[in-house]
Amino acid sequence: WPVRVYYEDTDSGRIVYHANYLKYAERARSELLREIGFPNTGVMRQFQLGFAVRRCAIDFRQAARLDDELMVKSRLTRIGGARVNAIQDIYRGEDLIVRVEVEIVCMGHKGTAVRLPREIAAAMAPYLHEQAE
Repeated sequence: WPVRVYYEDTDSGRIVYHANYLKYAERARSELLREIGFPNTGVMRQFQLGFAVRRCAIDFRQAARLDDELMVKSRLTRIGGARVNAIQDIYRGEDLIVRVEVEIVCMGHKGTAVRLPREIAAAMAPYLHEQAE
């Protein structure tokens, strides 16, 4: 998922504010759902559920700056009953600048964890890769 760094993403030194990497990763996950045929609004409507971040770890390797063109590459490392784990690498050109490891939980309308629908798990399966590095 491509991302361009805008002025609003940066601090006074024109360096991306750390929390914005989480936004970039979130957008890429949302686009992945859309790509496999399950946009967030459709999931909410059809299955009465959504997704919540349970755990997240970020490894900052280099800073992104104003006007940089970034690429968020997402790969799923585990698809469980109610949880999905992913690694999302953010690149500037060939350079890996940030790695986000995230665990997402499928949440029902009452705010409790529920099983991931089989249709969604099956559509995610082609994005499942062994964890590397």
